[in-house]
Amino acid sequence: MFVLLGLKTVLHGHPERMATCQHCHQFGQHQLQERATKFTVFLIPVFTTSRAYDITCTSCGQKSIVKPRQKNTLLR
Repeated sequence: MFVLLGLKTVLHGHPERMATCQHCHQFGQHQLQERATKFTVFLIPVFTTSRAYDITCTSCGQKSIVKPRQKNTLLR
C-alpha cells in the first residue's frame, strides 16, 4: 500500500489597511497575510497544524509578526 503524507503551506492575503509603520513611522498601506500549515493525505488538506499572521509595510517593506488577538482588531 502506498500512502502520500505531507505538509503544505497556504498563504492568504487580507485587504490592505491604512496604518502608521512602527519601523519607518510613515502612514501608509499595510498588507495583512495569514500563513497556515496544513497536514495532507494524498495531496488533500486534512487539518491545519499551525497558523501565523504577519503585516508588511508597503513603504519600507518591514514585516512584523501579528498575534491572533491583534489580527481580529486589524480586520475590523
